[in-house]
Amino acid sequence: MSRKVTKAIFPVAGLGTRFLPATKSIPKEIMTLVDRPLIQYAIDEARAAGIKEFIFVTSRGKGALEDYFDHAHELESNLKKAGKTALLDTLRKTNMESGAIAYIRQHKALGLGHAVWCARRLLADDEAFAVILTDDVIMGEPPCLQQMIEAYGETGGSMVATMEVPEEKASAYGVLDVDEDMGAIVRAKGMVEKPALGSAPSNLAVIGRYILAPTVMQNLNKLKQGSGGEIQLTDAIADEINAGRDVYGLRFRGQRFDCGSKAGFLQATVAFGLERDELREEFLDFLHGITAMRRAAE
Repeated sequence: MSRKVTKAIFPVAGLGTRFLPATKSIPKEIMTLVDRPLIQYAIDEARAAGIKEFIFVTSRGKGALEDYFDHAHELESNLKKAGKTALLDTLRKTNMESGAIAYIRQHKALGLGHAVWCARRLLADDEAFAVILTDDVIMGEPPCLQQMIEAYGETGGSMVATMEVPEEKASAYGVLDVDEDMGAIVRAKGMVEKPALGSAPSNLAVIGRYILAPTVMQNLNKLKQGSGGEIQLTDAIADEINAGRDVYGLRFRGQRFDCGSKAGFLQATVAFGLERDELREEFLDFLHGITAMRRAAE
């Protein structure tokens, strides 16, 4: 098996019900943090890690997501005529080469493992692959997936991104049972999906970045139901450990925002807004002002 990872799966079939009514007409993945859709952050991270082929697992109502990556020839022409070269360069960064993106439909919402399994025919039998969840937006340098690719080049096996969470929040995540802690990298001896309160084997939660051995897809072929009656990706990764194959967690360098929640989305908007030179001063003045007003009103 080659350790070179050039394909990534993006499970984007969810309905985004936590963001209704906005997601009644637009896919959640093209909702914007400042001026970039969530999906653009994920694509840029994948590109930085050397990903060349992008597999989207979609569902009905995602046409706008597919259109986003098309070339907007009329808009490009108008920007070029107007001499707006900076905007033109920004727009062109959203374009994808013909054949770089594939779209697969997930017709039933049967879990993350099922969504990944839907892409099985676009992967070679011996091909490792990445999975990126667009709800998890990570601010880090180098980008999280690039950190993982570099670590994976040394370890092989399968690798998940992990971060420490408070004990009371562990039940919302897949959690690693750690066999060996090597600092940035840990070797797992088990994984538990959404453990009951107080029963988590560690405080290391799995978040939405994965590099997976081809045998993980073979495990998903069993279509085994797990937590919540769904086909869990965590279970397929745990099967790797049970079979004696290596699974690692990487404590990535960076800050993760849960943009699947409203609070997380707002936090990410503030954080990425403050990263922008042209917005920082005015935005900070606003934040200081509104904070002072709220404190005065208490």
